[in-house]
Amino acid sequence: MSATMTVLTGIKPTGPLHIGNYLGAIRPANELARRPEYRPFLFIADYHALTLTGMRDPAEFRRYSREVAAGWLALGLDTSRTVFYRQSDIPEVFELAWILSCTTPKGLMDRAHAYKAAVQQNAEVGADPDAGVNMGLYNYPILMAADILLLRADLVPVGRDQAQHLEFARDIAQYFNAAYRPVLTLPEPLIRDDVAVIAGTDGRKMSKSYRNVIPLFAPPQELRKSVMRIVTDSSAPEEPKDPATSILFAIYREFAAPEQVEAMRERYRVGVSWGEVKEELFSLLDSFLSGPRRTYEEYMANPDRIEAILREGAERARAEARPVIEDMRRAIGRT
Repeated sequence: MSATMTVLTGIKPTGPLHIGNYLGAIRPANELARRPEYRPFLFIADYHALTLTGMRDPAEFRRYSREVAAGWLALGLDTSRTVFYRQSDIPEVFELAWILSCTTPKGLMDRAHAYKAAVQQNAEVGADPDAGVNMGLYNYPILMAADILLLRADLVPVGRDQAQHLEFARDIAQYFNAAYRPVLTLPEPLIRDDVAVIAGTDGRKMSKSYRNVIPLFAPPQELRKSVMRIVTDSSAPEEPKDPATSILFAIYREFAAPEQVEAMRERYRVGVSWGEVKEELFSLLDSFLSGPRRTYEEYMANPDRIEAILREGAERARAEARPVIEDMRRAIGRT
């Protein structure tokens, strides 16, 4: 690897951003972007979202991409250091995906987690194994590999549950390199165990599909309602409580100062009402998000500003992508 390593990550625009997106992706990516040893690339994986049948509304598809862009920008993304672009603005991604699909064995795609999960769900209800499975879902790992390999990424941040994505990208690169000649860089996973995974309001992992999220840029009254919906037990206010099992405390400690966290931990030990904790959590989140919320609303009111930033990022990304595509074309005999 070079002294300055290329780090690449993406986010799929499937709905409004929430607290889980911030803690699990936005904050860690912004922290990486500030480190001088990395060249960060961040993209909006809009065409990946097309695999979802619920993303067939063109206006919604366009709006979600802009919401993601505005959210990242409002939360401190430094575009002077980070190449920030939209996947669909990089035609080289899709050319590379096709080339890679011609050297990737079908059997590898059969083992992809998303495809296997869909087949399993169909089996549980007695449906055809491939019912509801489109080719976008099936080929998803190849497009993801193209996203990564096109920019010669050295490192890709992933959670341990996403490690297969990087394994597949490496496998796909090696199939091509073996079929022709070594052209593609093999990326390494950057697994960060310190990235927070936060439960949603119902106790399950925070996810738009579960409808249990705390939205990042909702008005204060909606933010408060979301916090008040967080599940708690039936313990009385005066009873001691365990912060290690509390969703409220898990979120609070991610946004509070160390001394606030310790003070809250002590209040749990001696007894505190869940209502008090919820009110304090709401106040903490609202204070943290009030500035980004205003910036987000300014971006959303000026879509041309978002588009200009993404176009500039796309130009920078394509300048990196073109030499890779030229290498690929020479390898296969196209030029």
